Amino acid sequence: MTTPIQPALDGTVPVASVSNSHRQAEDYEAWLAEVWPKFIAVAATGRTFTCYQVADENRLSDPPNPQAHWGRLMTLLRDEGYIRTAGWTCSDRPTTHHSGVRTWKGTAAARREAAA
Repeated sequence: MTTPIQPALDGTVPVASVSNSHRQAEDYEAWLAEVWPKFIAVAATGRTFTCYQVADENRLSDPPNPQAHWGRLMTLLRDEGYIRTAGWTCSDRPTTHHSGVRTWKGTAAARREAAA
């Protein structure tokens, strides 16, 4: 189903634009291959970050199931030893109304992976 676009008062129809931050991947494995190196690179810097900050800065596409896959990505990165929990902060994501989110910090394993 397409979203209806209302014509302007002069009768012209605006062109719908799709920004990169609102792209949604259709395949989980392809999405994971796209985003994994970006998160490893950020983890290698040693700075504290949120998942949304990395996605927004790199204009990453959303996964097929955003409600589950972003968290799964962070769990995989943690389980592989590339990131560790660093604390909590208020989310910058516009749709969350500043809800609390976990912050992450890269590990030595991430620095080694990025150097390889």
